[in-house]
Amino acid sequence: MDLPKHIKAWQYGAVSGGIEKSLKLNASAPMPTPKQNQHLIKIHSVSLNPVDYKPSEVSLFRRFVVPNPATPGIDFSGTIVKPAKGSVLKEGDKVFGCGASPFAGGCLAEYAVAGTDSTVAIPKGVTMEHASTIGVAGMTAYQTIEPHIKSGSRVFLNGGSGGVGVFGIQIAKALGCEVVTTCSSRNIELCRSLGADEVIDYTKQKPLADALTKSANEKRKVDHIVDNVCADFSIYWKAHEYSTAGAKYILVAGSPSMSYMLNSTKIKFWPGWLGGGKRKSEGFFAKPNVSELQRIANWMAEGRVKAVVDQNFAFSDAPKAFEKLKTGRARGKIVVTVEGSY
Repeated sequence: MDLPKHIKAWQYGAVSGGIEKSLKLNASAPMPTPKQNQHLIKIHSVSLNPVDYKPSEVSLFRRFVVPNPATPGIDFSGTIVKPAKGSVLKEGDKVFGCGASPFAGGCLAEYAVAGTDSTVAIPKGVTMEHASTIGVAGMTAYQTIEPHIKSGSRVFLNGGSGGVGVFGIQIAKALGCEVVTTCSSRNIELCRSLGADEVIDYTKQKPLADALTKSANEKRKVDHIVDNVCADFSIYWKAHEYSTAGAKYILVAGSPSMSYMLNSTKIKFWPGWLGGGKRKSEGFFAKPNVSELQRIANWMAEGRVKAVVDQNFAFSDAPKAFEKLKTGRARGKIVVTVEGSY
């Protein structure tokens, strides 16, 4: 197969005024060269995540961790054009997964590389668009829930209508859990349709910890806590009021704000016996795992998990996709269709 030497790719260097204002379409970016353990993939769809822009907007982090120029986009679906050496996947296979870098995945382009440890065949019955949504969001949901629960556990997921939350509700239900979640008024029916047993409207019930304590008194305490929002830290400081003694608090989302940095530091270092939180806490960063990606994709093929796509943007409108992502109001995932839209 003859491949072009240059491709179209959205890239940024210095970020001024936000990534959506700094992205430029490079029509002559070099074709990526895969390593032996990487596939070369013709990209069909890219699903955006907050990690696609947050590191780029912290100047010190961008300077030392993010390449220059950088091509964002971690989660993808596409077609293998050159498989990795020794892989069971072959040329022409439809696949999904995560790009080569956790901060600038390189997938918002016509072609990208992805490792054998993060690339999975798309099951029959799952579309390219829907497969592209799994990646980081699906693994984050799975890895923050599955290792910490058992069938019958009552799980609290803060932020049920976002990219991770929509997977979290469904994965927790597929694992046999009872799910309590939060969202705004307009997303209550969405969360219920995904399987949530109890939905708390965070716009009407503040602080959330009081609503959770009331729920625990009326029903039962939760056994596990996943915070996908990290905006109301009362849910950690008062977790002992609404969770069982063995419950763990998993901190997922983050921001460079002073409030977040201060609270996350206090959570980590202020012991309960000195007045700090009384539940174990963990930070989180998703790790590629092909068996977990495959399991989620199989659930999708079986209809036990469904993709929730807020909006699908054309490749030419990638900056607008980031604008929508940064509003924090997307219901589920934001997708950019690459193949056939340029």
